[in-house]
Order: sequence, then C-alpha cells, then structure tokens
Amino acid sequence: MNSTETGKWIILAGLLIVVIGIIIYFFHDKLGWIGRLPGDIRIERENFRFYFPFTTMLLLSTVVSLLIRFIKRFLL
Repeated sequence: MNSTETGKWIILAGLLIVVIGIIIYFFHDKLGWIGRLPGDIRIERENFRFYFPFTTMLLLSTVVSLLIRFIKRFLL
C-alpha cells in the first residue's frame, strides 16, 4: 500500500468519525433505543451490573459492513 492510498483511508476514517459525531450531537435524544434492543443482555443486581449489547452489536456490524461495501463499490 502506498502513502497516497493510506492517506485516502485516513481522511475517509476521519470524515466518518466527524459524521458520527454530528449525528450523536444533534440526535442524542432520538438515539436512546441504541443499547436497549430486544436481545441485549442486561443483568443488574445490588452490587453487580453486567451488560452485553448483543443485538446492538449485530445491527451496528451490519450497518458498518454495508457502508464499507457501498464505499468500496461506488467511491473507490
């Protein structure tokens, strides 16, 4: 991989982080369902809290995979 290609990937990653930040900043009150989907494992006791967002991770992984596939197919 040459340095110009690496630079393009770093710029793309930075833009993605900025877009995600803007979405979270402006729509944080509308994104309350993330992490509370059916299938997310949550165990809360008096002195113990365990949380495993299984369904949220599957959904996020699918969205990121589709986004990467779209970027590779149409923009690169």
